[in-house]
Amino acid sequence: MRALYLILFAGAVLLVATTIAYGQDRTEARFFAGMGALAAARATADREMRDEKLDEAIGIFRSILVDRPDLVRVRLELARAFFLKEEDTLARRHFEQVLAGDLPPAVAANIRRFLNIMRSRRRWTAHFGAAIAPDSNLNAASGSRTIFVDTPFGRLPFTRQGDIAPRSGLGVSLWGGGEYQHPLGPPGSRSGASRWRLRSGADANIREYKGGTFDRHSVSAHLGPRRLIDARTEASLLATVDRQWAAGMPETDRFGLRLEAERLLTPRLAMFGQASAARRNCRDCDWIDGPVGDVSLGASWAALPILRVGGNAGWNWSRTNAEHWRSGGPRAGLGATLTLPAGFTLGLYASLQRTEYQGSGLAHNTIDREPREDETQTLSLSVHNRAFTVAGFSPRLSLVREERDTNAQALDYKRNRAELSFVRQF
Repeated sequence: MRALYLILFAGAVLLVATTIAYGQDRTEARFFAGMGALAAARATADREMRDEKLDEAIGIFRSILVDRPDLVRVRLELARAFFLKEEDTLARRHFEQVLAGDLPPAVAANIRRFLNIMRSRRRWTAHFGAAIAPDSNLNAASGSRTIFVDTPFGRLPFTRQGDIAPRSGLGVSLWGGGEYQHPLGPPGSRSGASRWRLRSGADANIREYKGGTFDRHSVSAHLGPRRLIDARTEASLLATVDRQWAAGMPETDRFGLRLEAERLLTPRLAMFGQASAARRNCRDCDWIDGPVGDVSLGASWAALPILRVGGNAGWNWSRTNAEHWRSGGPRAGLGATLTLPAGFTLGLYASLQRTEYQGSGLAHNTIDREPREDETQTLSLSVHNRAFTVAGFSPRLSLVREERDTNAQALDYKRNRAELSFVRQF
């Protein structure tokens, strides 16, 4: 059988050479070459050679999808190659996109089997990225110099002093992290212990600007059980801890719990939910100490093999020591990613968040002492090219527009941000 696979692989390579020589369409020839490499990977017991052939197949299938992202069969084989290499995050993404196509029932059932296997087997996940990040308003400043204050003599204008103008800067951003899920029971155990996993992970984020005044660093970790409830449902309960630094100095610590759940409604539609509560402690600002939390519900839909749509809605709240910093409000977001020819992928995301504060607006300089109310709008556009890669990563340009409207004087702002980063192919 191994000899047969090797013969098939050699034949695929010969077909590619023949096709090039005679100037025929190379797409089909490259596909057969990729299938040959995939077959050779499955035929060998040598781990190093197996990975080499899988990388070869992945490279060929990717090169085809750069110009023809609509070819469902090619995407299916790419997903299988990622599955065999146990790169489950990428494999799952491509399998879900394939399910958005017009598939025979037997093929769809086989893909669901692959997805179930990936949900059950132990695995590491990791991520890393770096970006150049210019920002037009690092200090989120309004720039308004005049505010109005109610006095016994009426409402009078006052001029704000000092450097209150928006400050721009060019920064560098680094982020990374990973997670390991360890099975808590033997596979196939009648007690169901094999459905339990222990999740442990950590994340770090560094963003630095010249001078250090606007530097922001953060580190977080989580630990807790994950339960595979059935073939389509899972839930996790995690203990969380994180620390944030501002301008190189520790600023806040948080300790709490987070509940996560995910349900696959159909092979193309997934829903996910989250609820968290934590205790926040601030080093030099104890007036914002206290419990904070949020709840959210979202969905992701593979509308087409080249189009994915997602959305979320939720509620944030905080109960600080100081009444005028206690707040809560809803948020919602909607986004989509579109895979185009010539290797381009476009992403668009828009969000809206409302925050209402308690107590008098005196501390926030609101007109008529009304409680402060904010509305923050964010619009982001991203584009990256899958055809250009360095060590499996491709460049992505992201542009973000953020605006905050508020009844608190001199606290509204407009902000434009950009990031030139490198992300994993596809």
